[in-house]
Amino acid sequence: MNRPTNDTFLRALLRQQCDYTPVWLMRQAGRYLSEYNATRAKAGSFMKLAQSPALACEVTLQPVERFNLDAAILFSDILTIPDAMGLGLSFVAGEGPKFAQPVDSEEAVNALFVPDPDEKLRYVIDAVSTIRQALNNRVPLIGFSGSPFTLACYMVEGGSSKDFRKIKTMMYTRPDLLHRILEINAQSVATYLNAQIAAGAQAVQIFDTWGGALASAAFEEFSLAYIRKVISLLIRERDGERIPVICFTKGADQWVEQIAQSGADAVGVDWCSDLAQVRRRTGDKVALQGNLDPMVLFGSEALIRQEVRRVIDNFGKVGAGGHVFNLGHGINQFTPPESVAILVDEVHQYSRQYHQ
Repeated sequence: MNRPTNDTFLRALLRQQCDYTPVWLMRQAGRYLSEYNATRAKAGSFMKLAQSPALACEVTLQPVERFNLDAAILFSDILTIPDAMGLGLSFVAGEGPKFAQPVDSEEAVNALFVPDPDEKLRYVIDAVSTIRQALNNRVPLIGFSGSPFTLACYMVEGGSSKDFRKIKTMMYTRPDLLHRILEINAQSVATYLNAQIAAGAQAVQIFDTWGGALASAAFEEFSLAYIRKVISLLIRERDGERIPVICFTKGADQWVEQIAQSGADAVGVDWCSDLAQVRRRTGDKVALQGNLDPMVLFGSEALIRQEVRRVIDNFGKVGAGGHVFNLGHGINQFTPPESVAILVDEVHQYSRQYHQ
């Protein structure tokens, strides 16, 4: 595996010396870009876009071409795994993802299986290799998956949920069923991420989007335990290069020490956390990623630059630590692209003083 010409992102994740703080954005290939909307219209639907390696490559590269970002992230969806299990994924306008066959009975749980990425998710693996070739080692490529618990939320609920009533009912009344789902999901996520790594992903992120919806004791048992399992099964080195793992749990400030001990190289931090406090609590044992409020990008140029500086100042002198600048969650679809250019410029220029 050849190191990218710009390997700042990988170096920061491994807490190695960098000239500046690298930056990428969660959901950086998305609806806030006119070129993305044009490609999606050409594809005909979100799923057709995601299932075309050529078009997935096209939209993955769009933000990298437009902005001076330090990493590309595979364009895909976190629900590819349950779709490959045969649950029938579709996207309904205004309602988000829906599964035709939710996992809401013992029979449905017993029918689950670990999908073979080479067979059921070939389009994703082909997209990874296509993107790597197109990037031509300019910047690293990030692969990703949803966490076992986050995937289970969609699988049991049958789609998005505001209160997680169905999955929490299963958790409190039939924890054995939920543990079976999570065990299969953990095996599936690890297999899927390893296939992405084999195809060329140079770092991977686990999106534990809904782990923060759990009570404290339940988070350890039903989310973090299975994230640890996934990380323990991952390929961590390929062609002599370390493959860093990022774990991002939204709403997880109270558990950041435990997440830092999960085996991940970096912990994603949402905008509700104080980065300096998180750094003290984790003791530079992992890199940190984050954590600008995405809504800052609707402010003036002066405000954006001020808030970017605030995040960088909050992390402080890098020293033995590692910092990857990011938003505290995915970029909003109405974000002005000019604001992203301002953000990237300010991160690159202002952060250099902390890397001397």
